[in-house]
Amino acid sequence: MNLPWHLYLMAFLYIVAGLNHFRKPGMYIKIIPPAFKNPKLINTISGAAEIILGILLLFHPTTKLAAWGIIVLLIAVFPANLFMFQNKKASFGLPKWILFVRLFLQIIFVYWAYQYTI
Repeated sequence: MNLPWHLYLMAFLYIVAGLNHFRKPGMYIKIIPPAFKNPKLINTISGAAEIILGILLLFHPTTKLAAWGIIVLLIAVFPANLFMFQNKKASFGLPKWILFVRLFLQIIFVYWAYQYTI
């Protein structure tokens, strides 16, 4: 069974994003709120989860499970995105409006993943 092109795109985006957690860990560690202990471990787990879930999207028997996993992951990392919006040091100097749009994109990404759970 062939998968739709947009599922390949989603898988590619998560795999690349996950790999980036290992290429540039400081970028991700910087946006983890201080309330969360061991940001290096959180970065490693979230990066590995993105890679694994991206790969699992590509196999029909695991597509639904991977999509649910991505939804859970997006909810779990939302505090980092919110911290990035609220904290100037974590914002990488990006304008507030871009950071706000980024928060809204999380909702779109959840909806996109949800399309593969039904």
